[in-house]
Parts: sequence; structure tokens; C-alpha cells
Amino acid sequence: MPVIPALIINSSMEQENKTKPICYKPIGIFYTAYTPETGAPRQGILKPEVKGEIEIYPEYRDALKSLDLFEYIILIYHLDRSVRWNSIERPPASNPDNSFGLFATRSPNRPNPVGIATIRLEKIENGILHVSGVDAYDGTPVLDLKPYLPGIDGIKSSKNELLEKELGIQFPAPYIRRD
Repeated sequence: MPVIPALIINSSMEQENKTKPICYKPIGIFYTAYTPETGAPRQGILKPEVKGEIEIYPEYRDALKSLDLFEYIILIYHLDRSVRWNSIERPPASNPDNSFGLFATRSPNRPNPVGIATIRLEKIENGILHVSGVDAYDGTPVLDLKPYLPGIDGIKSSKNELLEKELGIQFPAPYIRRD
């Protein structure tokens, strides 16, 4: 019998967690040449020459220790200019006869507008990360940074590679290494 009250408590907590807002505080801000008027590349990795800067706020700068040892980092940021989302999407450059569920695309318009990108870290100077391969608008809030680890983050999947073509993603041959 003690199991039933526990289930009720867990069910109640689960329901509360579904409606409870999640709040994040930015750790920095992105500076790029992109604006809503100019647009941004569909994926920054497709434009590796495009540079930007990320200012990390002073209270987080100690956390940058040793990040400069890495050539690539994973950036998590808030897509603060995203205004609406659709359940079904047709990614740009994909076959117009195909449509995909939102969660099967990289669309920036999402129920929780969080962007994730793997970008090249050129250098760090006084809390400013000089990066390339960017796709965020100027002034985009940065939520987190992590090192890119090929053994963990670079999962090889022939199935996913075939789907990249369906989504209309064409990688520049010299930039993306396919081992």
C-alpha cells in the first residue's frame, strides 16, 4: 500500500515539472555581422570562414581556463529572435516534395528556441572568444560552452549522413573530414 501514495506524489511532481518554467542566465553575448535583415547561414559549419566574437561576462571568465587547448567548441545559445514554430518544416535546399517534423530539422524556430553549434575557437583574449563558422545574430545570448570531443561528439552514422542529403545539407569537401 505505501507504493500508491508515492505514485501520487511522483505523478504530482511530474505534472508540476511539465508546467514549471525553466530560467537560464546568459554567460555571455555573441558579436557577429549577422542581423535579421542580413540573415545568417543555415548552419555555421557550412561557412567556416565567417568570424565572430563571444564576450564571456566577467563572473564566468575563470571557467574559461584550459578551453584554449581545444580547436573546436560546442556553443549553446538562446535564439532570442525566434518568434513562432511549426510542427512541420521544409528545410531550405531540401527536396520541396519532402517535409519533416520540426524535431527532425535544424530549424531555429522551436518551442524552446535553443541553438547548438560546433564552432572553431581561434583564440581567447581577456574573456573574448574569437571564433569562426558562426551562424548566430549579433547580440545573441550565450548560455553555455563545452569542448568538442571527437570521440564523444563525432558519432559516425551512415543513416544520418544519407538523411543530411534529404535535408539539403551539402558540406564543403575540404572542410568536413569523413573518416
